[in-house]
Amino acid sequence: MPIYFDNAATSYPKPPCALEACKDFTERVGANPGRSGHRLSVEAGRILYDARASLAELFNIEDPLQIIFTYNATYAVNVALFGLLKPGDHVITSSIEHNAIARPLRYLESQGVELMRVPVDPKSCQIDPDDFKKALKSNTKLIAILHGSNVTGVIFPIAEIGKIARENDVLFLADVAQTAGAYPVDVETMNIDFLAFTGHKSLFGMQGTGGLYVREGINLLPLVRGGTGSKSEEDVQPDFMPDSLESGTPNTPGLAALAAGVKFIQERGILNIRSHEEELIRKLINGLIEIDEVNLVGDISLDCRLPVISFNIEGLLPSEVGQILDEKYNIMVRVGLHCAPWAHQTMGTYPKGTVRASLSYLNTKDEVDCFLKAVGEISKRRRI
Repeated sequence: MPIYFDNAATSYPKPPCALEACKDFTERVGANPGRSGHRLSVEAGRILYDARASLAELFNIEDPLQIIFTYNATYAVNVALFGLLKPGDHVITSSIEHNAIARPLRYLESQGVELMRVPVDPKSCQIDPDDFKKALKSNTKLIAILHGSNVTGVIFPIAEIGKIARENDVLFLADVAQTAGAYPVDVETMNIDFLAFTGHKSLFGMQGTGGLYVREGINLLPLVRGGTGSKSEEDVQPDFMPDSLESGTPNTPGLAALAAGVKFIQERGILNIRSHEEELIRKLINGLIEIDEVNLVGDISLDCRLPVISFNIEGLLPSEVGQILDEKYNIMVRVGLHCAPWAHQTMGTYPKGTVRASLSYLNTKDEVDCFLKAVGEISKRRRI
């Protein structure tokens, strides 16, 4: 069994309950939800609603029907951005965004949307909420930022930023791809209007699942139009949630697994999960600090962070380190730019990037010890 430290890309392994839920749907139900009146279709619809309800409880969303399902967080971000923004609108984001936000915003900028990137301090890896307040303009329509960095592991103060947005009648989009399931997320206390999440990371669901919460009363132009199972007599898109933004057959077996993953989190308690992950990342960072040739990237404080750390080994490219870890030690990490060139430009690690180790609740202290031993041996080899 490999040691898997690439959970910021996708979590592995999955809890047995998620695998069983996917298998159970496929074998026992298998029908298309909302498209037929027979009992298997009705059961599929119930499973789909249960997934919405579980996520609504996790994120403190009052109405589960304000959640639409997508393939991933990237798709969810695109639904929000392209459904909301028009030429002349002003958007504020950060200098450390993942391409899920960076690329659509750069395209929209070419179409007449004004874009402002608030700088992230390369030493602390943090953003000052006051910088968002200072960046507001009369035509500011949206603040769009990630909650936790997939490169540095730092968690941003989105509740404070959301409060600034709400007080100034600006909408707020939070990308919680890295934090959902690993850190408490509350759309009410954090003043979130759009919540983009993915199912395949710390929610322990399958790849190809995710979603977008849209605060009630906000209307978005659909990114995709088509069959919804509702209003079939009409050839125009329904105007009610979730159907207005959710067309085509969903990944129901994957969403059944996602609901099981959320239940897994709720049964263990998200604060207990976070406590275990904090213990692992503390052990990992403290061990890496002791290896002379290892250069940790960004803020290495252990407060308010995800179980993610980026580093480089002197004299070796990130790709070389990753290959040695894989081929000699059976350890899986991610290397390079992690789909976040803005972050690496901010941190001074562009264009080579870093080695990234990202842990999950299902990792162990023994695995951390094996990883530290491997990195130590690789570093020692460079001294010789």
